[in-house]
Amino acid sequence: MTGFSRRYDEAEPQRVNRWLAQSGVCSRREAEALIAQGKVLIDGEVVSDPGRKIVQGQTLTLADQAGQGGFTAVIHKPVGMVSAQPDPGQVPAVRLITRAALWGPAVQIPDLEGGLAPLGRLDMDSRGLLLLSQDGVLAKAVIGPQSLLDKQYRVRVEGEINAARITQLRHGLSLDGRKLKPARVDRIGQQTFDMILTEGRNRQIRRMCELVGLRVIDLFRTRIGPLTLGELPEGRWRPLTAEERENLIRAGAP
Repeated sequence: MTGFSRRYDEAEPQRVNRWLAQSGVCSRREAEALIAQGKVLIDGEVVSDPGRKIVQGQTLTLADQAGQGGFTAVIHKPVGMVSAQPDPGQVPAVRLITRAALWGPAVQIPDLEGGLAPLGRLDMDSRGLLLLSQDGVLAKAVIGPQSLLDKQYRVRVEGEINAARITQLRHGLSLDGRKLKPARVDRIGQQTFDMILTEGRNRQIRRMCELVGLRVIDLFRTRIGPLTLGELPEGRWRPLTAEERENLIRAGAP
């Protein structure tokens, strides 16, 4: 199974390491290391020259999961766990990454001593899709300042959901003296709506709801860009696939 495969469609030839870096797959130095390891192929032929250029119509492939950039776990976080460094008495979501909690085919659990960073935090009272990762390229695509990825939440509240409050949530609110980006809000039930955000301020949805007189009683993240929670059960995890990683990087690129 490959970690990356893409056809080169630009008119001008380009050095392989430069194109991989521009595509967000890895850094130029990492690309040169992959070439030295024989893991870069163009139209099925192993690339041996670090200065090799790819031309229009050729397909570049990284073999044997090359270019993964570090381990990433997809987690269905339950209420009561924190995304990152816990305070005394709190339980971090990384504790879920065990063989017993793995969902799907058996995989080798890597050494996690280097730590896993949350790519978009969920507070302790929220649940749903959470990414924990060692992958710097993926982190830039998901939570970097230029990321274009949106995130979708199912929100259940106390208080009346009316047209005026929905309009306020969609645009016009400010937090910490800064105007928020427009949000998509679609009512789906008497006390429930879906919200799609393109930014991630601290406890943003809860604070937005407070500003319009609503109180969040359940906050559930269902999607990060093209990645959905799917059928992953609560309290379980699985590794991010190579295809999912590539899709996230591509969707998050400015």
